[in-house]
Amino acid sequence: MTFRPGPLRAAAILAAGFVVARVVYRILFHGAGGDGFVLLDLPAVRLPSPFAHVVLLGPVTVDGLWDAAASALPIALAILAFGVVNALVDLHRVFARASRRGPLRGVARALAIAAATLPSLADGARAVRFAQRLRGERGGARMLLPLLERTLERAGAVAAALELRGFAGRGLDGDCLVPVAAEDAVIGFGDGPGRGIRLPPSFALGAGTLTLVAGPTGSGKSTLLRSISGLHTHTDGGWVAGSLRVVGHDRAPVAPRDLAQRVGVVLQHPRDAFAAERVRDEIGLSLELRGVAAVLVSARVAEVADRVGVSALLDRPTRGLSAGEATLVAIAAAIVERPILLLVDEPLADLDADARVRIAGLLDALAHEAGMCVVVAEHRVEALAGIADEVLRIEDDAVAVVGPTGLGRTTDLRGARHAPRAHGMRPEPADVGAVVLHARDITVRHRDTVAVAGADVELRAGEIVALVGPNGAGKSSLLAALALPARGAEIEAAGRVALVPDASDDLFVSDTVAAECRRADRRAARVLGSRARRDRSEEIGRPEDAPGRDAPRVGRAPQFGAAAGPAAATAERFAGFLGLDPDGPAFAARLARHPRDLSAGERRCLALAIQLAGAPRVLMVDEPTRGLDPAARELVWTALASLAASGTAVLVATHEPAFATRADRALSMRAGVLAAASLPAPPAVPTASPAGRLQDDSPASRIAARNSAPGVGTPPNIPANGAPHRHTGSRRRPGSRLPLAALAAANLVALGAFCWPLVATAVPAQAYAAVPIAALALIPLAALVVVATLDGSVRSAHMLALLGTLAAIGAAVRIAGTGVGGVEAVFILLILAGRAYGARFGMLLGMATIALSTLITGTFGPWTPFQMFACAWVGAVAGLLPRRMPRTGEIAMLCVYGVVASYAFGLLMNLWFWPFAVGYGTGISYNGGAPLEVNLSSFLLYSLVTSTLSWDTLRAITTVIGLVVVGRPILAALRRTKPLASRAQPVPAPRERAAALS
Repeated sequence: MTFRPGPLRAAAILAAGFVVARVVYRILFHGAGGDGFVLLDLPAVRLPSPFAHVVLLGPVTVDGLWDAAASALPIALAILAFGVVNALVDLHRVFARASRRGPLRGVARALAIAAATLPSLADGARAVRFAQRLRGERGGARMLLPLLERTLERAGAVAAALELRGFAGRGLDGDCLVPVAAEDAVIGFGDGPGRGIRLPPSFALGAGTLTLVAGPTGSGKSTLLRSISGLHTHTDGGWVAGSLRVVGHDRAPVAPRDLAQRVGVVLQHPRDAFAAERVRDEIGLSLELRGVAAVLVSARVAEVADRVGVSALLDRPTRGLSAGEATLVAIAAAIVERPILLLVDEPLADLDADARVRIAGLLDALAHEAGMCVVVAEHRVEALAGIADEVLRIEDDAVAVVGPTGLGRTTDLRGARHAPRAHGMRPEPADVGAVVLHARDITVRHRDTVAVAGADVELRAGEIVALVGPNGAGKSSLLAALALPARGAEIEAAGRVALVPDASDDLFVSDTVAAECRRADRRAARVLGSRARRDRSEEIGRPEDAPGRDAPRVGRAPQFGAAAGPAAATAERFAGFLGLDPDGPAFAARLARHPRDLSAGERRCLALAIQLAGAPRVLMVDEPTRGLDPAARELVWTALASLAASGTAVLVATHEPAFATRADRALSMRAGVLAAASLPAPPAVPTASPAGRLQDDSPASRIAARNSAPGVGTPPNIPANGAPHRHTGSRRRPGSRLPLAALAAANLVALGAFCWPLVATAVPAQAYAAVPIAALALIPLAALVVVATLDGSVRSAHMLALLGTLAAIGAAVRIAGTGVGGVEAVFILLILAGRAYGARFGMLLGMATIALSTLITGTFGPWTPFQMFACAWVGAVAGLLPRRMPRTGEIAMLCVYGVVASYAFGLLMNLWFWPFAVGYGTGISYNGGAPLEVNLSSFLLYSLVTSTLSWDTLRAITTVIGLVVVGRPILAALRRTKPLASRAQPVPAPRERAAALS
C-alpha cells in the first residue's frame, strides 16, 4: 500500500474551505447571533417580497461563530475521511484489476486508457506548440485542433490495438498449417465492387516462413496487412471479394478480436498504440483482457521479454521508450499469446542501422526458429531480403509473387548502378561558400539529461549536410535548438531558418490540403514582403558609392527552384514532390482531402512544401524519408538538391545511408556530442522509368511488369452469392443490455436525488444523515447507467479508445481550470462529443471525465456521483438536439444550449448541496416544514449569490466563446474519427483508409 499526500492535502483544503464558507453564510444571512459577547453589531436588513423571510447581516457573537463552525465539522470530517481513502488507494492498480472482469470492466478499461493518456497530453501540447512556432503561427485556440487531431489519432491506434489484442473477443482456434490462403481475392474500399488490390489467383503462406511485402508509397502494403488482420473490413470500411482465409477462418465475417490469440499484429508507429502505462502491462494486456490469472500473466510476460530482449524495460513507462525499444515491446506484446501468424507493418521506419539489424534478427528467429508465419511490409527491403522466404510486390493495384531471388538476397535491392556525389551534379549558387548559419556552444538539457553538449555548427550556402547517429543521440534536439534558439544562445543566421520536425503532422492546422497550401502562401507573402521592405530601407540608407551596394549579399537567395517565392505556390511545390500534374484530377483530389487523410509519405511531402514557403536561407529536415519508398525518396532528394542549388543550406537528420552518402559532408552525433563524420561509400540507387516512377533493373521488376497487365486491379465478375464481404457493425447480444426503460428510470431516480430538498419532509437536523445515503444510492445508479450504455458502445474497441482518450482530455481541461462547484471549459468537449457521437457516448464521457479528474486529484467524495450525473446529462442532451442543421445554425444552436446547460448545471449542483452548505438558523436555510415556495425562494437566493452570478455565468461565457472559436473544426475532427455504424450500409473511414494506404 502506498501513501499519496496530495489527495489528503486537497481534502484538508476543501474541509477548511467548507468550514469557512459555513461561517460566512451564517454572518451574511443573519445566523451568527447568540447570547455571548457581540463581536460585530451589524444592522439587520430584511429583503422585499418574495424574499421577505430572508434577513441579511445582524449581530455576530462569539457563540454564534462557534456554533457555525461546529455545525460544519461533521461534513468537514467526512471530506477528510475521503481524502485519507484517496491517499491510500492505488488508483491505477484498481483500474487494472477492475478492467479484467466484472460488470464494469468496460468503463474501468476506458479509465485505465485515460490514465495512461493523461501524461502524454502535456507532451502533445508542447509538441504542437513547438510545431506552430516553427510555422510562424501564434499560440491560442488554433493549436487546439492539431492537439485534438493528434489525440484522436492515438485513440484510433489504441482502438485498433485493443481490437487486435482480443477485447471482448471469442478466442477462436485456428489452423497452423496454412495461416493465409486466398482464392481470386480482391481488396478495396467504397460500395464496391470496384477498383481494388488484386491478389494472385491462388495464394497461400505457410508456417515457419518470412514473407516480405514491398511496393511504392501508397501502393497498398498496409491495406494488405490490415485485410489479413481483419481491420480492413471491420474498422476501415473496406471490402474483400473472393476468398481470404486466415488461420482457417473466413476473414471477412470474423472480427479481429475473435482471432487475437492466433494472429499477432504490430502496427505502424507502435508508440501511438500503447494502451498501458508500463511496459510489463502493455506486453501482458491481451492476457489480461481474456482474464488469465495474474501469476500466469507475469510468468508469460517475463518469458517473452527475455526472448525478445526487453527484460530490462519491463518496469519502465511506455511513453519514454525510444523508437527501437518501442518496436521490440510491440513485437513482444504481439507474440505473448504464441500466435500462428505475425503481421508487422514497417518495423524499420524510424530506426538506426543497429536497431534495424536487431529487429531483422528477431523476425528471422520468430519465423525460422519459433515456426510462426511472419509477414512484414517494409520500404527498406534490403535489411530483410536476405532472410525472406518469399517476396510480394504491390504495384499498379496488383500483388505479384517475385520470389526470394526477385529482389536479391545479397545485393542492393534497387539495382547495381551507383550514383555520383550529388553535389557534383548540382549547379553552384552565386554565393556558394558564404556562411549562412553559425552556432557556438549549443547545449540542450531535458531535466537531468544533457541531450546536446556544447555543439558548434556552421552551414554554408548551397551545401547539403547530413546529420547521422543512433536513436536517442540528440539529433532532433540539436535541430530544434537551431530553429528556435533559446535565450542567450550564440546563433547567427543570414536569413530565415526553417525546420520540418519529425512529428510533421503537427504543422497542419486546416481541414483541407488546399487550405494548408493557401495559408502557407499567405504567410510566405508576409515574410517576403517584410524582408523586401527591410532590404529597401537598408539600400536607401546606404551611400551610393558604398562598396557592394549592388552586389549580391549573404541572405538574399535567387528566387527559383524549390525555394521560389509566392510565384511557386506551395501547392505546385507539393505536386512536384508527388510527381503529379498540378492541374490534373489526381492532384485535385488530394487538394480536397484532409491533410491527415493523406498517406504517411504524402503528409511528409506536404509538410516539406509548407516549410519551404518563404524561401528560407537554411532548411533543416528531421528524417525526411520516413514512410517513403525509393521513388518518393528520390523526389525529396531532388527537391533538396534544387533548393541547395538556389543557395539555401540544407541540414538533414537521417538514418538513411543513401542520403548521407549523397550529401556534401556529414556530421555525427553520439550521446549528445557532435563531431565531423566521413561519408560512407555510395550505395546503389534505382533507375527511373520514362513515366518518372523509379524502377530497379532486377528480375523482380520484370516479373512485376509481366504480372501488371491492363485490367489488373479490377475485381472479377462476382456472382450474387459471392458479393464483396464487408463487416456491417457489431451485433447486439440478446439480453446483454438493460432495456431503455431501466435507463430512463435510473436517470429519473438520480434527478429525484438532486431535488430532494424540494420534495423531502425531513427537518434540517435530519438532513445531515442524507449525505452518505444519497451518495451510496447514486453510486449503484451510476453503475447501472454505465452498464446499460457500455453494452452497445464501449464493447466496441473503437468507442472504448475514444471514450478513454476524450476522458483524459476532459480531465486535463477540468484539472487545469477547476472552478468551485463545477467545471468550465470541459463543457465545450462534452457538448461537441455528445453532438458527434450521440447521447449514450455523451453520457458516458461526462461520467468518465468527472470520475477520472476527481480520482486523480484526490477530490472524490459524496459530491462526485452528483457531478457525474450532471455532466453526463450535459453530454447526453447535446446528442439529442435536432440533427439536420446548417453548419452555422448548428454552432448557434450549440451555443444557446451551452448557456442553458451552464446555468442548469449550477442550479442542480446547488440544489442538492444547499441544505448542507448553509446549515440551519439562517434566513436562507432549508426548512422541511416550510411551504415549497418558501424553500424555493431561499434556494434561488442562495444560488444567485453563490454561483449563478459568478461561476455559472463565467462557465456560460467560456462555453460560448469556445464553441464559436473552435466548435466547427473540432466537431469535424470528431466526426472524421466516428467508428462504423451498426447498419447495413458502410460508413467510410477516410483517416484509417489513408493510413492503410501508406
